[in-house]
Amino acid sequence: MDIIANAYEYLRHGGIIMIPLIFSSLLMWVLIIERILYFRRMDRDDVDLKQAVQMLNGKPLPDSSKGLRTGIVIDFLNKRTKKRELDQGILESCVMKERPHIKQSLTVIAALAAVAPLFGLLGTVTGMMTTFDVISMFGTGNAKAMAGGISEALITTQSGLLVAIPGLFMSGFLSRRAVRMENRLDELIMIMKRNL
Repeated sequence: MDIIANAYEYLRHGGIIMIPLIFSSLLMWVLIIERILYFRRMDRDDVDLKQAVQMLNGKPLPDSSKGLRTGIVIDFLNKRTKKRELDQGILESCVMKERPHIKQSLTVIAALAAVAPLFGLLGTVTGMMTTFDVISMFGTGNAKAMAGGISEALITTQSGLLVAIPGLFMSGFLSRRAVRMENRLDELIMIMKRNL
């Protein structure tokens, strides 16, 4: 209970700017976790290129196979016509259907991570305005009143950076995973087209 009380007190001193900062942070982490789970699901128990080609030639799907390549090969096999040119178009269509899912939410995660320090900067400005209001009313003699504005300025700045730094790191990490997955798709298309 002391942790919750301390966290509440910390956030309360940050002022009204902490509300959108917390909301954007929660949204960002929900999207990050969703992307991590998606990439993990697409990688786990997936067939390799050799198995994908064997599936094209009639070999049954390996037990408990699921993943990116598996899904595309199964989708393609369900639509296959045995006419080479038409099948190449169907294969590309199956892959194009999956591509938007790979990069889904990555720009939103990057934007939320980039917005967090701006919320912190806004909190800094409002905190300093509060401090200057106190100075204009009471002068510099009332240190306790001035501390409230300075505290708001520092807490929002710190919180904005605490949200942004791991958010930007995770955004880069997830973008690299997406690029690797798209490269796997390109590789799959090339190999499967050769073996149609």
